[in-house]
Amino acid sequence: MSKSRAGHAAARTSLSPAASIALLLTLGAPAVSASGAPVAMDTGAAAMATVAWRADPLEITVPASASLGSGVVGSTLSASLGTVTVVDSRGGVPPWTATVAATDFTTGAGSPAQTIAKANVAYWSGPSTASSGGGSRTAGQSTAAQMVSLSAPAIAFRGRKQAGVPSSTSWEPTLVVTIPPLAAAGLYTGVITHSVA
Repeated sequence: MSKSRAGHAAARTSLSPAASIALLLTLGAPAVSASGAPVAMDTGAAAMATVAWRADPLEITVPASASLGSGVVGSTLSASLGTVTVVDSRGGVPPWTATVAATDFTTGAGSPAQTIAKANVAYWSGPSTASSGGGSRTAGQSTAAQMVSLSAPAIAFRGRKQAGVPSSTSWEPTLVVTIPPLAAAGLYTGVITHSVA
């Protein structure tokens, strides 16, 4: 069974909670000069909350928000999402797998010019940045060269704890967004979701 946490600026009801980061992406008007006009990208100050649905021996937590910085239409923007942590207090030595998924980033009515498709969003987990307890841990994508498109859900991390010893595993994933050259100006929103099972 999948276990998770949810964070989003708007309240939502779910039977299966998700560990999500709501991201805002602000694009200015497309560049008109050959040098390319800068495009501001920021998560803004939207209030986020982590909702604890129930205590569980397999948990995942994610940052409440992440800043995407600034970029130029037609370019690629890379930004850290902050620390993701899985805590496994289950009995025995069952394995766990953390997966990551994305929505499209949209603004306005979500027309083609107002959409940055999730196929334009790539992810790489990087190695474990902190851990406790024994067992094994394997990054989904240890380096930027192994980044994967989030056009479909991807494996972020895998692990297996030692018997009788709770374990935790943390990593700091990077999101890489390719901004379409004809992206319309506006405030783009999207959600990155981590789940563990």
